[in-house]
Amino acid sequence: MTKTPATSQAPVASAPKRSLTPRRRAREYALQGVYQSLVMRRAGSLPNAAAIAKQLAEDPGFRRCQHDLFQGIFAGVLERTDELEGIITPALDRPINELSPVEHAALLIGVYELAIDLSVPYKVAINEAVELAKTFGGTDGHKYVNGVLDLLAQKLRSTEIQAG
Repeated sequence: MTKTPATSQAPVASAPKRSLTPRRRAREYALQGVYQSLVMRRAGSLPNAAAIAKQLAEDPGFRRCQHDLFQGIFAGVLERTDELEGIITPALDRPINELSPVEHAALLIGVYELAIDLSVPYKVAINEAVELAKTFGGTDGHKYVNGVLDLLAQKLRSTEIQAG
């Protein structure tokens, strides 16, 4: 019996084939890139964003994603990971390093869109992160992501929430 070595490859969705918008695809590729970066950091390696982006761009489905959105989210999250984790940490019920890499990546993307990219409505930012966690994560990880982002949205987007 041969053991397969652990890799930092992004998770592969096991969800049924569905029609994805270019924006959803961009977020999915961003999640895969952030995931790879997190796994590499946890293993003590320095992630190479350019190499990760190049690898993702080689996937046949990548040509159908909104490239600018992918690049904005992926680069934005990697450039601001410490800042984003500082926003996330107070809303967690456990240390951030105990999150699964998928939940962690989905939260980073959700908080990036809530705190940094204010052009994204808060409901969209939360829903997209939850959908990423549903597609790539464990059974109930999406519920955790939803709860954390909903709590953070109350603080980060209070004016937008009150306006309805």
